[in-house]
Amino acid sequence: MNIIVLVKQVPDTSEVKINRETNTLIRDGVPSIINPYDMYAIEEALRLREQRGGKVTAVTMGPPQAAEALKETVAMGVDDVVLLSDRAFAGADTWATSYTLAKGIKKIGNFDLVIAGKQAIDGDTAQVGPETADMLGIPFVAYIRKIEKVENGKMTAERMMDEGYDVVETSLPALITVVKEINQPRLPSLKGKMKAKSLKVTTLTAKDIDADENMIGLKGSPTKVVKIFPPAPRGQREFLTGSIEDQITTVIKKLKEQSLI
Repeated sequence: MNIIVLVKQVPDTSEVKINRETNTLIRDGVPSIINPYDMYAIEEALRLREQRGGKVTAVTMGPPQAAEALKETVAMGVDDVVLLSDRAFAGADTWATSYTLAKGIKKIGNFDLVIAGKQAIDGDTAQVGPETADMLGIPFVAYIRKIEKVENGKMTAERMMDEGYDVVETSLPALITVVKEINQPRLPSLKGKMKAKSLKVTTLTAKDIDADENMIGLKGSPTKVVKIFPPAPRGQREFLTGSIEDQITTVIKKLKEQSLI
């Protein structure tokens, strides 16, 4: 069973900074991690390979530094990785990103299943999974919490809902997005770390995947970020000092003054 897992390198949420002129995230010099939800996608892909044999390939679109995220997937046990990297991809919204990923997947070819995390923690749109499936022309199922069986070209799985779950069946190849309830991601192994250390990451450009220049990057993005800003502080703020007892006494006093207790 050949599985492609989509991963994204995102800024560490405690270190997010915004460029006020371009309305984009500042990534240079900012610690990066694999999108946490994608870790569950990686783990599920590895478990399926262990059960059914085959190969797991991790794919990401990003700057050259995203190669480090791909190496981390190899340390976990992924067989092969592909980095889609080209300055022409810069500024892509979810639509242009999905187009690029779909072209990259088609270039790789010969896959039975594509797995991704339910969303990325930087954009939080949850759009790339379904859009990529649409561009590949394959079925899509979201919020998978358990894969029950894969046989005879079909997959049966549990899809998380607000009140319980649905049991769904889809033909393969398909693309699914998974939730954190599906598994517990493994830690990188020493053998995997050694393999990742010497790994030469395969990098594909827009030309390599035969991408239409009008469909990628900023040019191929139908949506644009006009402005991004943190919410302005509201109300008065006061920092309390002293012992815990003194602070509690002060808080109670102020609440009484405001008729809140």
